[in-house]
Amino acid sequence: MTSVARIIQSDHLLLRLKNSQFLPLPALHQIQAQILTNENLHNSTPLLSQFLSSCARSHNLHAAYLLLSRLCRPGPSLWTHLLRSYAESLSSQLILSLYREMVCQRIPLDRAFFTIMLRSCARETSGVGESLHCQVLKLGYTSDLFLLTGFLDFYAKSGCLLAAENLFAEMPDRDVVACNAMIAAFTANGRTGDAKKLFDEMPVKSSASWNTMITCYSKQGEVALAREVFDQNPVKDVVSWNAMIDGYCKAGNLWLARELFDRMGFARNSVSWNTMMTGYLHQREFGTAISMFREMQMEEVRPTEVTMVSLLSACGHLGALSTGRWLHAYICNHHLVIDVILGNALIDMYFKCGNIDAALEVFDEMPLKNVFCWNSVISGFGIHGHGREAIQVFLNMGRTSGIKPDGITFVGLLSACSHSGLVSEGKMYFSQMLELYRIVPQIEHFGSMVDLLGRAGLLVEAMRFIETMSVKPNCVVWGSLLRACKIHKDAEASERVIHRLLELDPNDGGNYVFLSNIYALAKRWDDVDTCRAIMVEKGVHKVPGCSSVEVNNTVHEFVVGDTSHPQFEKINSFLLEIGRELWRMGYRPETGSVLHDIEDEEKESAVMYHSERVAIAFGLINTKKMEPVRVVKNLRICSDCHKATKFIAKLFEREIIVRDRSRFHHFRDGVCSCQDYW
Repeated sequence: MTSVARIIQSDHLLLRLKNSQFLPLPALHQIQAQILTNENLHNSTPLLSQFLSSCARSHNLHAAYLLLSRLCRPGPSLWTHLLRSYAESLSSQLILSLYREMVCQRIPLDRAFFTIMLRSCARETSGVGESLHCQVLKLGYTSDLFLLTGFLDFYAKSGCLLAAENLFAEMPDRDVVACNAMIAAFTANGRTGDAKKLFDEMPVKSSASWNTMITCYSKQGEVALAREVFDQNPVKDVVSWNAMIDGYCKAGNLWLARELFDRMGFARNSVSWNTMMTGYLHQREFGTAISMFREMQMEEVRPTEVTMVSLLSACGHLGALSTGRWLHAYICNHHLVIDVILGNALIDMYFKCGNIDAALEVFDEMPLKNVFCWNSVISGFGIHGHGREAIQVFLNMGRTSGIKPDGITFVGLLSACSHSGLVSEGKMYFSQMLELYRIVPQIEHFGSMVDLLGRAGLLVEAMRFIETMSVKPNCVVWGSLLRACKIHKDAEASERVIHRLLELDPNDGGNYVFLSNIYALAKRWDDVDTCRAIMVEKGVHKVPGCSSVEVNNTVHEFVVGDTSHPQFEKINSFLLEIGRELWRMGYRPETGSVLHDIEDEEKESAVMYHSERVAIAFGLINTKKMEPVRVVKNLRICSDCHKATKFIAKLFEREIIVRDRSRFHHFRDGVCSCQDYW
């Protein structure tokens, strides 16, 4: 072949590779064959480099490796190019196998090679970092500050603090980057004093130096010291502000975090907004987090996938389906990548907002699903009382995806069996945990089994199960049995269980409330008064019932006895009207949940104003006919409100969906999806 023909063929192949973003494997193999069968193309570095890049883009790295392994002495730069592609794939096994191949073939290792390997082996604990360090010393890179700092950072991130300290002490020169890496290493290992000493000794400090110390103190919970460093920092950048805001958020001091956030003004970036919203989420101020997103949009700051995950979590907690749908549309319209993390957040949000179909649609459209996605669907079906469907998803998980279940999978599965009364199935899957899947049951699995047996009325068997547990029962386990005792109105067993709970945690107000409930149901008013006196003495308070409902993208919250809502008079009038209609339909109040020794008429009035009843009335007033009313309650729905809501759903021919602390209730045509089993 003439030199002109060789150039033409090389240029033709190069152009084909450049013009195709993703080449299928047959096309890559065709080009690979043309290169291998024409020795004149073996030294065309631009063509070979482009071929390697095309293989990486098409996720066909094996084709790239085969080409290099069959060429006669390809240049070191090509091997480094392939190594970079392997590193981008995040496959440690591929990187290590290529490294060994290069050593066996005696490929010269240059500075670029070690830089790439250092970034990759930071994820490894197999000793490859130490091997690379030896190679660097043998090749004479003993004074290369960039590489030495890279190894320092590697040792710090892999937990080898002593090796990092020794390397730092032996470094002939230490610049600000090396010092920052060592400060970060001390910080990660809780050695705040050593980090501060090194920081004070630094002749020159960069913004990263100050930021590392702010993070150091914040991680140790020493927010006041972090603020001192922040105030002294003469080179504050956006990272400095974000680090200090994050420190306040993690310490639960949202007031000071918001003060700094507001002072930043238009210097705020997406990280600043994400940090503040995450802080509100951790403090369960979900409505404020969503409000912040609207402010973020007004300032035209582009949200990231992290933003969306936080906001979807807030929508799920609040049951804000309309806002969640809007966020989903925003994600699609702005082409944000729905990976397993964002996809899982969408699935979780839709299930928690009561839209099963939308959750399954997201799940089915995801090209990649990990165990967390499957777990979300299993748990989602469980909280809606669809135990059979949850079991089917569990079976499909193994058959179609090959993904192995973990401990969380079985928590969701056992909970689904519990809410659906599938006792024999729950027992079977609990026994399979260790026998088939080698998963040792933890306390939460034992608690789920107690809940399963207790809900089914098998109180004696549940007590026997607790007594034979391989781990010591905690408050959660005894609490599960206590709820079962209350459901089945076993006052004697309830009292025994509560005394066990009080032994474990005498300051848990919920236990005293339960005990007070039992005494009230038995009309033991003196014991109720004694119980209340103990609560006052210990400073224990009953958690007030709170229910929320979303109308026109705004979440409205109602607490029993609160008259501050702008529509209170209208809601009150509507509740009285509903009460009269329900009475004509045959509804009679169950006043057993009212704990005071008062007249029956007063008790009937008290249950009428429970927070879920007020939220339902508000929803009926402010939503279109035939539109479902969705309510979220922080406590378990009481038996009277459950009974009344069935009548209300039939009266108004509306679907009413209530999510209480443990599960969903879909009320339609006078019946509830739980079949009165909750």
